[in-house]
Amino acid sequence: MASQSAFRKARGLLSAIAITAAMLVATATGAQSNSGDREAGTVLLVAAPNLVDAPYYHTVIIATPVDGDRHLGLIVNRPTRRTLASLFPDHSPSKAVVEPVFFGGPMSRSAVFALAKGPAAAGTGGLRIMQDLSLAINVNVVDKLIEESPNDARYYVGNVVWRPGELYQEIRRGVWHVLNADPGVVFTKDPEHLWEELSKMARGTMADAHQLLQSLPQLH
Repeated sequence: MASQSAFRKARGLLSAIAITAAMLVATATGAQSNSGDREAGTVLLVAAPNLVDAPYYHTVIIATPVDGDRHLGLIVNRPTRRTLASLFPDHSPSKAVVEPVFFGGPMSRSAVFALAKGPAAAGTGGLRIMQDLSLAINVNVVDKLIEESPNDARYYVGNVVWRPGELYQEIRRGVWHVLNADPGVVFTKDPEHLWEELSKMARGTMADAHQLLQSLPQLH
């Protein structure tokens, strides 16, 4: 009976996803007809070196638009020392997940989210954010991933949410470098060095753009 009680507690923690993310599910999944726009708007955000706020220092975030100019994101380069099995010790399917749980952001820290390869998490309770990547928000979708394809996803505690127009303002202020989203980056085997690698790439892209602008003939 003790193990059943612990499992119910674990399920209760997972169910926090449905509560803390209910508004995002309603706005995002309610606009499935705009999924093509969302996929096109999914980007990688690389923290600028001058962004020293503790939760975002040297972070790489995959961010996707949801309804009303809001954005939802997950930090993809902050693995923790915890495993899914350590969070839910009496949930046998969680023991099959090899990788650690990642810190997804400072918001909704009682909730677990997942980024899954392919469209596995798309549909009600999940979003297809790229052709080869989907985001699981709802407890039932996360649970299904754990039980059916545990190592085709990465699991995150917490997330990042931007209010309408907020992300655009941050980009204009130079808080983030913006790169094309890539599932290969999300599932990198070396997340600890991801920020350094992408920062160099972002600086190179900016230098190339500046050089191109300098080479263009001046308009009179």
